[in-house]
Amino acid sequence: MGIGGGIALIVIGAILAFGVSDNIGAVDLTVIGYICMGAGVLALILALVLTNQRANTSHREVVERYDGRTPPPAA
Repeated sequence: MGIGGGIALIVIGAILAFGVSDNIGAVDLTVIGYICMGAGVLALILALVLTNQRANTSHREVVERYDGRTPPPAA
């Protein structure tokens, strides 16, 4: 679940929390909406942190120099 999944959970949770005023038996849809919104925010933060870590890489190039004593490596 990436950034899109987190945003989708936030939207679904907001619809359940603020847009639906129905009760299904012992299930409170407002609380489920708040739980979905919290899970969406957590997923969004986690996705952003993981994306930032992947973008923070460094690459090194090893250059071998000829010192005059040993023959240079074959191409």
